[in-house]
This record gives sequence, structure tokens and C-alpha cells, in this order.
Amino acid sequence: MPEQTHILCVDDEPRVLEGLVLNLRRYYRVSTAINGQKGLAIIDGDDPPAVVVSDMRMPEMDGAAFLSQVKQRSPDTVRILLTGQADLDSAIAAVNHGQVFRFLTKPCNPQTFLSAIQAGVDQHRLITAERELLEKTLRGSIKALTEILSLTNPLAFGRAMRLKGQASDLVAGLGVPLTWQIEVAVMLSQIGCVTLPAATNEKLYYGKPLNAEETELTQRLPALSLQLLESIPRLEAVRAILQAQDQNFDGSGAAHSAVQGESIPLGARILRLVLDYDTLEAAGSDPALAIGTLQGRKGRYDPKLLEVLARLKSKTVTQGLSEVGLAAVRPGMFLVQDVMSTTGLLLVARGHEVTPGLLYRLRNMAPGSIREPLVVFAPAEPKRSTLMGRSAV
Repeated sequence: MPEQTHILCVDDEPRVLEGLVLNLRRYYRVSTAINGQKGLAIIDGDDPPAVVVSDMRMPEMDGAAFLSQVKQRSPDTVRILLTGQADLDSAIAAVNHGQVFRFLTKPCNPQTFLSAIQAGVDQHRLITAERELLEKTLRGSIKALTEILSLTNPLAFGRAMRLKGQASDLVAGLGVPLTWQIEVAVMLSQIGCVTLPAATNEKLYYGKPLNAEETELTQRLPALSLQLLESIPRLEAVRAILQAQDQNFDGSGAAHSAVQGESIPLGARILRLVLDYDTLEAAGSDPALAIGTLQGRKGRYDPKLLEVLARLKSKTVTQGLSEVGLAAVRPGMFLVQDVMSTTGLLLVARGHEVTPGLLYRLRNMAPGSIREPLVVFAPAEPKRSTLMGRSAV
């Protein structure tokens, strides 16, 4: 037997609540609350309701204010307002401001009430089904793009993995979570590299100087990445990050200089910084020199982010860093140096997390074909990803 849908009824009159429950309990699992605060406690719990029905006139917090809070805390919960004739103008205003799905006037015919509740349940199912479909589409699209990058351009994929690690460390240093939008933007910032010649990709990966033609090609990469992503739904925030990644923090030297400072998306400020740091490090600069170079570029970076990056790079990582043979490598470790074949072919780019699949592939190569030892970093706790990790990219 399927589980009954959860409905929440909020009213300051116990007798009214009893009547609502009497009408609903045969068809739904019903919770009640005698005021807005108790109702919000249920909304914030582990089992938010599919539909909430609230009286308009309640002390301390009226129904419109309560349902506005419900909208913020549990956007998928469908909101229905019960009101008297004297509250009609307020109810209409609440509907027009998007706070409620329906409003019902008192006294309400039981059949009309049940029909409104069922319409709310159907609306909730529609909302959640659409979101699930879009999330699956989004994950599948991102997974496909990153797999294409890993297969067609291992160098660019290796750099994308390094950038993701740097961005993760940076936001952790800020004390904020790594949102999936920032993570996806950092990973897909390199998707345009599939259009570059192999020699240009190699120069980018190792931080070598580019000639004029190669520089022109690389300057087109952000636009190419945006073009590849424009047809994927729910990536508006990701595209905004990629579009603003070349913005200087002080607004100078940028095509869209009207956007500057903290009005530039956080993800764009992070991406700008980690890209430039990675380029300097790839070219052979040690962390201190790379940070000093970045600090000398006045007005280009968010000073708070640059300060966090400098603090992170001042800590020499020794614990967990080791040289080991392939037999000692375990899933969850990170490759600190490129894994090369004995003939000089790049097998796996540095910064890559060791997965069971990667380890299986390396161990099934011909004996003696991989240069050992490998330099790896074993974190105390495995890094956990957001959208990308859940989608097994």
C-alpha cells in the first residue's frame, strides 16, 4: 500500500483543526499546528508536507506571512489559504505575490475543500517530477561533457580536476560550501579545449609560452564553453560564472566593467584566481613565487580570495605525501605528479583522484610500462563532491 501524502493544517482554533483533520484523515497523513511558529517547525523537520493549509487570521503571524515563510523554507510545498470575506483583499494580494496556490473562503464546502487539497497534491507531484527530470537531464549532460573531455583531451581534463581541487580548498578556506554551480563551472571551463590542437593543449597544460595564433585560440575558449552549454537547462548560474571569469575585481580592463567587486559572481572570482595560479604553477613557479606574482597584479583578483589562497599555499603539505609503487596506490589518494609511461607518454594527469576504475586500468598495463614511484597524497578524509560526485563523473 503506498504511503499517504503528508498534509499540514495550521489554525489557532482547535475545533477548526479537528474539522479539517476529520475531512482529510481518510485520504492523507495529517499534521496540525496551532500557530505559524509551530507550523514552521514541522516545515523545517525531516518530513516537510506536500501541501499546507493555513488560516488567514492568526495571532503573531497571520496566514499570508506564514505561507511566505513556507515558500522560502520549502519551495516545493504547495500552499493553500483559508480566509473569511473580510480577508479577501489580503488573500488576493497573497495569491498575486505567489505565496499561495489556492485560497478558500470560509465556510468551505467539504467537497470543495477536498478537491482543492487533491489539486495541491497533484501540483506537488508535478513540481517534484519536473525537478527530478531536470536534475537527471542536467547530471547526464554534465557527465557526458566531462567524459568527452576526459577521453578526447586528457590534458584539459587533468587541468580541470586540478582547478576543481583548488576551488574546493579555496571555498573551504572561506568557510562557505562549494556549490554545484561553482564546481560545474570550474570543471566545464576547460570544455572548449577540445577544439585546440594537441600542441597548444600541451603548452597550456605545462604553462609554456603561446605564440600569437595560439593566444588568439585560447582567448576564444570561454565563448566556446558558453556556446556548448547554452542549450542545457538550469545552467544559468554556471554560464554567468563562465561569462564573468575574465572580469578584473576593480572593473578595469574588462569588456563588462560595469560589473565589478563583489557584484561579480563568487564562482567567477574563484575561477579567475585558480586558473591564473595553476598557469604559474604549471610553468614551474613554486607556491611562494606564484602567490607573489598574483599579488603584484593590482586590482585583478578579489583580495579576500587571494589572502585565503596565500594562507593555504603557505602551509607546506608533508603529511600524507609520499612516493609509492603502483601496488601501494589506493582509491581515494590524489596523484601529485603526472603518471608517465616509461616511453614518456602521459597516462594520467596530476591532480586526478584515484578511483577503482583508474587503478584497475593502470594495474592492467604491461609490467614495467609505468614510471615508478608515483607521488601521491592520501588525505585524512576522502574529499566529497557535490553534483559531480553524485553523478559519478
